[in-house]
Amino acid sequence: MTSSSDLDPLYKALLYFRINRIDDCQTECTKILEKNPLDQAAWSLKLACFTEEVYVDELENDEAGLAETYMDDNVISTAARPGTSLMRPVTTGKGPSPAVRPRTTAGRPLSGMVRPETRLKTGSMEKALRTSRTSRAASRAVSASTARQVRLGTASMIAQQEGPFLNLARLNIDKYATDPQVNRYLFDYVFLHEGDMKIAHQIAAAATRACEYNDWYWKNQLGKCYYRLGMFRDAEKQFASSLTKNQKMVETYAYLAKVYIRLDQPLSAIDRYRSGLEQFPNDITLLTGLARVYEQLGDINTSIDYYKVILKHDASNVEAIACLGTNFFYTDQPEVALKFYR
Repeated sequence: MTSSSDLDPLYKALLYFRINRIDDCQTECTKILEKNPLDQAAWSLKLACFTEEVYVDELENDEAGLAETYMDDNVISTAARPGTSLMRPVTTGKGPSPAVRPRTTAGRPLSGMVRPETRLKTGSMEKALRTSRTSRAASRAVSASTARQVRLGTASMIAQQEGPFLNLARLNIDKYATDPQVNRYLFDYVFLHEGDMKIAHQIAAAATRACEYNDWYWKNQLGKCYYRLGMFRDAEKQFASSLTKNQKMVETYAYLAKVYIRLDQPLSAIDRYRSGLEQFPNDITLLTGLARVYEQLGDINTSIDYYKVILKHDASNVEAIACLGTNFFYTDQPEVALKFYR
């Protein structure tokens, strides 16, 4: 019988990573790199460990602060018709009466689920600054999302006693970005752990050129970088190119819809979600996106219909259960709501 001390160090590190013992995996990788600093496998795995510690789903990672909400010059129409803009949701005939169902400070009916991009939508910057932050659904100070990303990166770096693992200023980007064995680990580390969108964009651009623009993955990563940099039209081009020229993927449809939501074009976002559902019927991610958009538009009944479809295919979906429970509670059916909450 082989003891753990007899295992190959890299295999041992991979085993730790597989069973989610990230700290132990990182320790093993450090030991390997101390003996051989040029071991690319251990180097890549250690990058993956750092990334795993701060991993955030980009589809759910979207907080609009004051700067993004009130200084956004990407919105096309400033006086859109009700029902065609997230700034002017439908308020009549699409669900329970506003007098019965309370609303958030953004004017959206309470849904039982806190989601990205739902805190700041209506009113003015002056009103937002004057309003007591402790009276809001979220008492955290309203700030720019870019500052939040920087805070995430710096907090991760402080946790390392010996300083950052990778010196980005001295990194040979062209060398590593074109190496298919390490470029994805390197990109995830720079994008999620360091939060350096400029370097991440350079890595994604070099990798896209190296694969001759035939890899949907790198086009999506470029789109994510453009999105974080506030270049929404460039992000739209990358995601659209990934869909039409490379490969149709669920996340690409979701990212493209996310771009349209940020541009305040919810009807275009709905079209993208529906196009995705034609290719991937009953996909939970796309159905959830549709339900959220309809709810933000004020069309509660259609939103609830989609949440019911979600529960048919995923009976443990917390968001669908919470939203249906809340809806039944505010439509005078508390006993049905109680079954959902239980």
